[in-house]
Amino acid sequence: MSRRSFHVRRIRAEEWRRARDLRLRGLQDPAAAIAFLDTFENASRQPDGFWQARATDAADGEEAAQFVAIDEDGVWFGSATVLATFLGALPAAALVVGVYVAEGHRGAGAIETLFDECAAWAAEQGAAELTLEVHVDNHRAQAAYERCGFTRTGQITELANGHEYVMTRPLVPAAR
Repeated sequence: MSRRSFHVRRIRAEEWRRARDLRLRGLQDPAAAIAFLDTFENASRQPDGFWQARATDAADGEEAAQFVAIDEDGVWFGSATVLATFLGALPAAALVVGVYVAEGHRGAGAIETLFDECAAWAAEQGAAELTLEVHVDNHRAQAAYERCGFTRTGQITELANGHEYVMTRPLVPAAR
């Protein structure tokens, strides 16, 4: 693939339609059944208020942040959301969910940049590591996550879509 320029930033509340459309595209990916705990059919039935609240929480809140990758033409092609609500016992971990990079943009560094933004935000919230879960059969995602510094913890969770490995990535403490 040719290297196209892109940038990654946190979404804004008024961009809920673009966030919704990106999520729906991700749910149509061939790996969606093992990558996400939602379906295109279910998500496409959600009312506008659902998407507006989700975008507002991910844009402005301190419990969640959604980051998007946008190409030089303004096309949103990647996303990752990090949740600080899972901060509990030390060392605190922030959970990354909804990771998606559209085919045609994979391998250009977007996933690394998305995770770096999630890590920076999580560190600001006091997290010591990022955590995510990846389906045991989603080998493409596992390889990408390992490339981004995630390692398996040895834990396996059982979710509605099957068994998932728990992976973590330590964070560098934020400069004070």
